[in-house]
Amino acid sequence: MTAQVEPSSAVGTGGRDSRLGPLIVTLFALYARGEHNWLSVAAVIRLMADLGVEGQAVRSAVSRLKRRGVLRGERHEGAAGYAVSAGTPQVLEDGVVRVFERNRAAAGDGWLVVVFSVPESERDKRHALRTALTRLGFGTAAPGVWAAPGILADETRRTLQRLGLAPYVDIFAGEHFAFGDLSAKVREWWDLDGLTALYADFLERYRPVRERAAAGAIPAREAFGIHLPMLTEWRRLPYRDPGLPLSLLPPGWTGDTAGALFEELDRTLRGPAGAHALSVVHTC
Repeated sequence: MTAQVEPSSAVGTGGRDSRLGPLIVTLFALYARGEHNWLSVAAVIRLMADLGVEGQAVRSAVSRLKRRGVLRGERHEGAAGYAVSAGTPQVLEDGVVRVFERNRAAAGDGWLVVVFSVPESERDKRHALRTALTRLGFGTAAPGVWAAPGILADETRRTLQRLGLAPYVDIFAGEHFAFGDLSAKVREWWDLDGLTALYADFLERYRPVRERAAAGAIPAREAFGIHLPMLTEWRRLPYRDPGLPLSLLPPGWTGDTAGALFEELDRTLRGPAGAHALSVVHTC
């Protein structure tokens, strides 16, 4: 644990906390790939204990991830554990690109517009489409019309195909040339005030860690206890902020400041955090 950032504050005290599942997904994204996309039950429970999470809460969260098809139970050399389900590695790979590359569109990159039509008998597909587009970072320009920076074209096409939603969708690329102030419209299509508040919270939470991390003064177990919640918290932000052009964002946009802090802390904490995590993985 650390006085600067209390890991358990990121997950709450109960197994029903909605952030516990994402923490476990982050754990697998970071450390399962080199272990055949598998981690033992013992390793997952011990590592989550470093965040102040009880074993029963971890088991409950993993059960929910299994029901959602993210993980599956699997034994390796007689040891019980969890493997990443088929299809999940591509989702995680897309997430790595979005989180760590932090691409930002320029005004000349244009826009991606998605329209869809779903029969009433397949209402569940309509919900799935809205959920997928929201997670990709699309804003709602009008009922049934979703917009995003043009740089998301490949990821959008790949995601909708993977989810089996392509037959319901048309995707167009173009530019906005009329009418009204596009900056004002962007504020209507995306919740920029809410996003600004999330960036401000991230900066407030993790700025105090910077000096100790840069000095290498954080032990490996403590680094793990900071790094995993930090990465989990950050993972959602690039999807809320799809890389809108800076010219359309409010003056003094804090997203880039928060992004620079994240990159600095990830660079300094990833090594010792990974050393601790892998030492647990390889001894369980």
